[in-house]
Amino acid sequence: MISLSILDYSPIDEGMAAGEALQQTTRLAQMAEQLGFKRFWVAEHHQVFSVAGSSPEMLMMHLAGATEKIRIGSGGVMLPHYSSYKVAENFRLLEALHPGRIDLGIGRSRSYRLVNKALNESKGIPVSYEQQIADIQKYFTDDTESEHRFQKLRATPVSGTAPDMWVLGTGEGSAKVAAEAGAGYVYAHFAKPLKSSARLFRAYEEQFQPSKLQDASKTMVSVFVVVGETEEEAQELARAFDLWLLFIESETPPPYYPSVETAAQRGFSTSEKEKVERNRKRMLVGTAEEVKRQIEEIAEVFQTDEILIIPNVAGAENRMKGIRLLSEAFGLEE
Repeated sequence: MISLSILDYSPIDEGMAAGEALQQTTRLAQMAEQLGFKRFWVAEHHQVFSVAGSSPEMLMMHLAGATEKIRIGSGGVMLPHYSSYKVAENFRLLEALHPGRIDLGIGRSRSYRLVNKALNESKGIPVSYEQQIADIQKYFTDDTESEHRFQKLRATPVSGTAPDMWVLGTGEGSAKVAAEAGAGYVYAHFAKPLKSSARLFRAYEEQFQPSKLQDASKTMVSVFVVVGETEEEAQELARAFDLWLLFIESETPPPYYPSVETAAQRGFSTSEKEKVERNRKRMLVGTAEEVKRQIEEIAEVFQTDEILIIPNVAGAENRMKGIRLLSEAFGLEE
């Protein structure tokens, strides 16, 4: 049995404003809960003007209050930019308000140089990523006995439960970090779609060390999905997705996600067609049944029972229709 979860970027559709995009994310989360999805995560993107998701913790607070039972999480907080203590406090506050429903997904990818400088200009001596993860675990478990540079420091509020913790990545380093920390591991197939990467899950499971937060290994694979009622509709949506990916990789990306109509009217240069061909390997495209088959194949290759889909297509109606069609195909509400 495969569980499906959602990672949403809060795309700002052509002709829309950022506030509308965030309200669309809220409606998508509410619908995901009704349809039987397990988790709803939101991303952290800086200097990407076509998406509204820049602060996952803030958006999570809103989404958790607008839903009742679906797990709400970050996919993810880019930990090297921040104080582990402050991240722990943010997520303990979320957990205290919504116990048993909060996921902390963390990563370490770097953004634009200017963004990195702005996010880190007040930092002193850098702390390793591994140490930051260990710090968060200390704060989540109220450990004041183990040797630590802030031994007696506790993160408040103390509520008796802790968020689930996941490490996001695409390589051996992140798998090793997740395993040694005793955290869950999410492979970003949408960034590096290599079936050979399934070996990372084997390595993660073999090296997994139980922690106070988690006694067994847990894995997910995150994938871009483009779902249409027909193959023709799926390809139209995929073409708009192709254009958006080209936009965000360009020097002057527009501040919106292009519509299906805009994508249909625009041609691609030879070099753009080559990029589109490469990017198509990052997404699953087709009808719900076709995408279901592709998801099942990925789950089988990676030997995982949870897939984190990114339904990042043009139009809120299309995003909602896509998750409804997938829910029906998988029988999530049964």
